[in-house]
Amino acid sequence: MSPKTPLSFDVIVVGGGNAGLVTALSAQQSGAHVAIFEAAPKTHRGGNSRFSSGIFRIPHSGLEEVVPLLHGNALDDVQYCRMASYTREAYERDMQRTSKGRCDNDQVAVMLDHAFETVKWMKTDLGVKWQIPLGKFFDREKIVSAQGGVVDMSPWDTIMAINEGTGLIEDLWTAVEKTDITTFYGTPVADLIAEGDTIRGIRIRQRDATVDVLGQVILGCGGFEASPRLRRQYLGEGWDLVSLRGTRFNTGTMLEKAVGVGAGVAGHFGGCHATPHDLTAPYILDPKDTDKMSRYSFPYSVMINRDGRRFMDEGENHFSLTYAKTGAAIARQPDATAFQVFDQKTLHLLEPRYTLASPIQDDTLAGLAEKLGVNVNAFVETVNEFNAATPAAATETFNAFTLDGVSTGDKLAIPKSNWAQPIDQGPFVAYGVTCGITFTYGGLKVDDAAVVLNEEGLPMPGLWAVGEIAGGFFAFNYPGGTGLTKGAVFGRIAGRAAAQRARELTVTVSASV
Repeated sequence: MSPKTPLSFDVIVVGGGNAGLVTALSAQQSGAHVAIFEAAPKTHRGGNSRFSSGIFRIPHSGLEEVVPLLHGNALDDVQYCRMASYTREAYERDMQRTSKGRCDNDQVAVMLDHAFETVKWMKTDLGVKWQIPLGKFFDREKIVSAQGGVVDMSPWDTIMAINEGTGLIEDLWTAVEKTDITTFYGTPVADLIAEGDTIRGIRIRQRDATVDVLGQVILGCGGFEASPRLRRQYLGEGWDLVSLRGTRFNTGTMLEKAVGVGAGVAGHFGGCHATPHDLTAPYILDPKDTDKMSRYSFPYSVMINRDGRRFMDEGENHFSLTYAKTGAAIARQPDATAFQVFDQKTLHLLEPRYTLASPIQDDTLAGLAEKLGVNVNAFVETVNEFNAATPAAATETFNAFTLDGVSTGDKLAIPKSNWAQPIDQGPFVAYGVTCGITFTYGGLKVDDAAVVLNEEGLPMPGLWAVGEIAGGFFAFNYPGGTGLTKGAVFGRIAGRAAAQRARELTVTVSASV
């Protein structure tokens, strides 16, 4: 690329994860000449999506409607599954509950309008291979056996890409490589080319030059979660030190550059998606680590900090509605460390990822506390108080697969609202966890067609934002699987719109010649 002669494309997509790739493919299908600019080298491409479970949360009427979405190789699992409906109204309630009413209702409505048709299009047109997530959050054989041969699947964890986030990204990049889309790897975008509120293109940073590229610009390059500086600035004390659960290339550069040319912002800048993350995981993950470090079986545990005390309601709700705020709760503990403590009654419920961890075990609670390095007396006292608060028939009425109401009630300062069995059958087993940040909630202000709005709320011609860089959708917490759905829905919309604008400008220029 020559620094003196600007490149030109109809549509420029910044970022190579789920949102960016869907955007690029949508624009290309609409007739545009498209380029993808990916900051990561090819070996690290895929953004945060590569590190995800690949689950898409979509509204549907039940298993019968979901089955046609599945890849042929995944149909065998259907015989082991039941799946109730997950209605639009239920989805809206989950969005309202997790965001405390701060989600953009118009954008949520657009996502719900288009979610099902988008994942169907991703199968038929883009070649994404879907499966039911049987065996993702429980050991497959154990859960099938425990439920008598047919599993009641959580209807909100609707579909998952085969091979999870890695498979999703491989499928999407394969689709890109079958087209005439031009891809630039290891090419970080450094700035926007702006004339007033209108965006004309981007400025890319090379090792020895800065190059201008002209075209309609769609930002799909994630939030600021990989920037310790911005995490400390927006999330607060200690967040610069937490582990990174996703890609190291989501540094917030283009969020800041867009704001610098007049873009507005929206959403919960003090909030983020952060999960229980293996205590021994690398501070920054390698792509081969994928979605292996998360630890989501905590509802069946008591979670203890280094002081030997509980600090949250582990059984507040299904983990898919609590896991994304649990990382922040752990971050507030001494050394940003906690231990999920299980006894023998619930070890069979641990999700398969726990087999990759290093559990600490002892026959006694005091012995376990010593091995964990926590306050022994406080730990034993905490567990004994918890056990005394559990219902007499807790073990008999416990049901791991639904909100069972087995609760400590008002007997503890911090209740456990569901799955409150006593921790009394040794050997006792603990898994160390810390906070792993996935993505940030604050971002650029967009309308319900993903067009970026300026500080005055007016559209910025030539600029769209999709995926995590677009704010206003999530706050405080997050319903699992919604982010990938949101990114794909609005990516498809933005890609078509950018292609349309490029055509209109070409016609205008031709007519004026």
